[in-house]
Amino acid sequence: MWMRLAALAAFAFVPCVSAQGTTPAVASPPTALTLDDAIARVARYHPDLRLVDAQRPLWEARRDAAALRPPLTLGVDLENAFGSGDASGLQAAELTVTLAGVLERGGKLDARRAVAQANIDALAPQRETARLDLMAEVARRYLAVTEARQQLAIATTDIEQRRRAVAAARLRLQAGASPESVLLTAQSMLAQAELDRDRARQMDQSARAALSALWRARDPGFEVVTGDPMRLPALQAFAALAEELQRTPELAVLAGERRLREAQLTLARTQARPDMSWQVGMRNSRDTRDTSLVAGVSLPLGSVRRAEPDIRAAEAELALSSVEREARELQLYATLAEAHGRYLTARLEVTRMASDVLPRLTRAENAAEKAWRAGAISYMEWAQLQALRIEARQRQLAAAIAAQTALIEIQRLTGQSMVATADAPAHSTVSTEDRP
Repeated sequence: MWMRLAALAAFAFVPCVSAQGTTPAVASPPTALTLDDAIARVARYHPDLRLVDAQRPLWEARRDAAALRPPLTLGVDLENAFGSGDASGLQAAELTVTLAGVLERGGKLDARRAVAQANIDALAPQRETARLDLMAEVARRYLAVTEARQQLAIATTDIEQRRRAVAAARLRLQAGASPESVLLTAQSMLAQAELDRDRARQMDQSARAALSALWRARDPGFEVVTGDPMRLPALQAFAALAEELQRTPELAVLAGERRLREAQLTLARTQARPDMSWQVGMRNSRDTRDTSLVAGVSLPLGSVRRAEPDIRAAEAELALSSVEREARELQLYATLAEAHGRYLTARLEVTRMASDVLPRLTRAENAAEKAWRAGAISYMEWAQLQALRIEARQRQLAAAIAAQTALIEIQRLTGQSMVATADAPAHSTVSTEDRP
């Protein structure tokens, strides 16, 4: 199931370079990394994925030990030797050789086997849960790299427009059409845009290091990540997603724990039937040279009373498993509902920003530039529109990241595809470009 998370690209990333064109120009093509590549590397090298598998030999050994019957006991008894009087020396000694064992009653052997097997069966959903959690972490760190690249693209756009403003302000200052304060203000805003660019580069470096650390690499070894965080597919209906929760590995883990507790209860009940100890042997009397057969059985008393506390505890634990499952189902449902709502809200914001806000701000900023060059408006009006355009793009990116994070959480909870089978293309993908 965890490979299905990779196949679904976890947060709707697609194998295409971001539309912002953030790939640096180099002589040779930079090393690109897809989400599937990152997941494959983590699957090969991360120890968490081998931890559960490493526990299997332990539980298999315990299962083999539980299948063993009580051992036979060989005993030798020497009586009436080295005493006083007539029993002095070895003349009256009696030597008894016995073979003893325990006859288990009540199905204890089968109960022990069932407990051991339940522990082994519980490993599969535990492994599945660990893999889904780790794959979701890979997706989140991959998303952080992509966010940094998008921030760099926004900062690059801001630098370009601030440089145009600085050049225009310098020309107007030389022509005596504007004071020096306008040029200084434009240069200050350009410096802030360059700071945002440098910060985005640092964020990219840190995010790539955090991602590559998941496969124990000190050097990230890649320069470009593929994928567009603005691609936000439509989801299945919430009712369909909630139905998928019944098959989530987290509930499978609880089901495995319940089977284990049922086996433990059965084992506790078997303790109410006492085991019978038996002994058989031969006794030789040195005095009379006679050999005789000895045998005996013993049965402990009060086994029901001693087993009762353990039975009550096992019954309480079994009853508790139902409450735990109900509480976990409610928690999963609430988490899914919250993530589903966050995704829809953020997706709506990304779509509306692309269709309604950014195109108008782009046209307004272009018109303001022409008006300022013509002396019709002040520089601050143009600068404000430039800032609003960048702020809108950052808001759109923040909404897209929030949507992708919610999508990762939904996939972690369900482990299934939640993309709608039929979705209008106009709503399934949101462009990152400012349309004029």
